[in-house]
Amino acid sequence: MNGWSPALRPDHVPVTGRYGDPVTSGVIRDAGAPEQAPVVSVGRPPWWLMAAALVLGALVTADVLSRGWLERMDLRLSDVIGGWGLRDSGAFPFVWVVTQLGGRVTILAVLAVLVGYLAWRRHTWLPLLRVLMADGASFPSGHVANAVLMWGVARWQAVEYGLPARVQRTFWLLSVVGPLATGLAMVSLDFHWITDAVVGACVGIVLLGVVHALDEFVLSRWVRARAGRPTA
Repeated sequence: MNGWSPALRPDHVPVTGRYGDPVTSGVIRDAGAPEQAPVVSVGRPPWWLMAAALVLGALVTADVLSRGWLERMDLRLSDVIGGWGLRDSGAFPFVWVVTQLGGRVTILAVLAVLVGYLAWRRHTWLPLLRVLMADGASFPSGHVANAVLMWGVARWQAVEYGLPARVQRTFWLLSVVGPLATGLAMVSLDFHWITDAVVGACVGIVLLGVVHALDEFVLSRWVRARAGRPTA
């Protein structure tokens, strides 16, 4: 090289001091790569948690249907909570707002923004398909089940598509606090018994796991195949 190095254009910089090779500046970003590394997990329920939720939900439901001790406990607690008079107090609007953390309108409004942003920014309709696959009603406490399922789906999309860390943490918080706050608010207003909230949470966990499984084995494979990408 005789100690000679070419003059670098303004848009060229050396890769390393060792080689000094000129390269064009700029970064080519993989369109499929997340914008930011995950700071929380996607929240897919492990198989043992799904199995435990299924067993617990079945046992609680069987006890209530057979008018067992859980129903008697529910009745006693309902009498106590009814004596609080929250429905007729000034606190009712504030507690009712908390119940909407599990309300279909509230959750779908937030998901509409999230899915719309991902469709515009990442050019993908996969999050929308996942939401449509997860959307539905459940017995006995639809609010709690919806909170577990739909906030879980929202957290999943925020993490998988690498949204900013604060957004990922916000949806993680909603996926944890949302169902708990919804259940407590519904019970405190005597809209549901404790067993309703417990079984609703179990249903939500199982449904969230099913949605993840369907996405892994059906939906994502179909989307990748449509895009001409390998499915394995």
